[in-house]
Amino acid sequence: MRLIYNDGGRQDSGRKGTAGDCAVRAMAIALNLPYDVCYKEIAQANKDFGFAKSARNGVYKDVYEYVLRKHGWIWCKAPKIAGRKARCSDVPIKPAILRMAGHYSALLDDGINDIWDCRLKMVYGYWAKP
Repeated sequence: MRLIYNDGGRQDSGRKGTAGDCAVRAMAIALNLPYDVCYKEIAQANKDFGFAKSARNGVYKDVYEYVLRKHGWIWCKAPKIAGRKARCSDVPIKPAILRMAGHYSALLDDGINDIWDCRLKMVYGYWAKP
């Protein structure tokens, strides 16, 4: 599986530096939406759930699931692999947004689209469009 460097349009949106915005980046990449649109939607959902109106420092799974369900995406458990934990290459549906330990990443037909190599991280599950 290939790693394709992709920030989801973060730099093009004028943002600088680093942030814990992997949920925004993964959503922008997998749903093919502008980074700013995804950021605003997730930040508003965070506020609606009683958290800070920001998507810069991560997002809880329940908040993220709420946002993705509005776009018609559903949660799927990671496949069971005999003798080891599921990895990115084990996910059968593409595009998908993978949930890993402390991270979300976009899986497209061409490989993992992210700003760092997370291909060996365990995948807990993923969101996909049915």
